[in-house]
Amino acid sequence: MEQPVKTYTHIDRNILKAIPNPSSGAYEIKTKIPEFTFLGVQEQPDFATIYLTFYPGKKIIELKSLKHYVYQLRNIVVSYERLINIIYNDLIAVYEPERLRLVMICNPRGGIISRLTIDSDWKARGGKESFNDWKLIEDEWETKL
Repeated sequence: MEQPVKTYTHIDRNILKAIPNPSSGAYEIKTKIPEFTFLGVQEQPDFATIYLTFYPGKKIIELKSLKHYVYQLRNIVVSYERLINIIYNDLIAVYEPERLRLVMICNPRGGIISRLTIDSDWKARGGKESFNDWKLIEDEWETKL
């Protein structure tokens, strides 16, 4: 029996759990998700690496719940442009970080690699541009096919 297609409307942010931040001091958490998979709009597997740069507020990411959140996406049909925005919105809503930078580098498909980035510091995202380090980042990255 064929399983019904799940779309981005089935992504459950309630899987994400927060734990209290053990420090009131400023610090940065970097998390890499190297085996990120989802179904592209043609219902074919897509693969990517996700990089999270997280400046916590009162909550931090409970990594096991992040893993389960990511696992649910393996059976979701969605474009990566929509997906990065959903993940960003879910992480912001659940964790309320001081800053979140999300980078998704998609593996080659048809000889093309895509890199998508969202940073909560951007004015266009409601940020105050108080960190501004993203202005200094040279967007050079090696692509191998």
